[in-house]
Amino acid sequence: MQAPLTFATVAALRRPGLELIAAAGNELTLDLEGVPAVDSAGLALLIDWVASARARSCQLHFVKPSEALLALARLSEVDRLLTT
Repeated sequence: MQAPLTFATVAALRRPGLELIAAAGNELTLDLEGVPAVDSAGLALLIDWVASARARSCQLHFVKPSEALLALARLSEVDRLLTT
């Protein structure tokens, strides 16, 4: 992923993410190394994708999340959704 995950971008990113999940089968890995910025809306988008993947019996994995994203996830007590 090469885009910021912020309030300004999540609406445009939601559908492409859902399409990736739908096409993935039973497992999908998203590399977050290229995410230059993240806020609570971006974290909410990732949680939405996790829920959508689970509804399709798809394991969604995130690799290389930034320290800022992990800190936000810890603060929100959802960090295990990003690291499993």
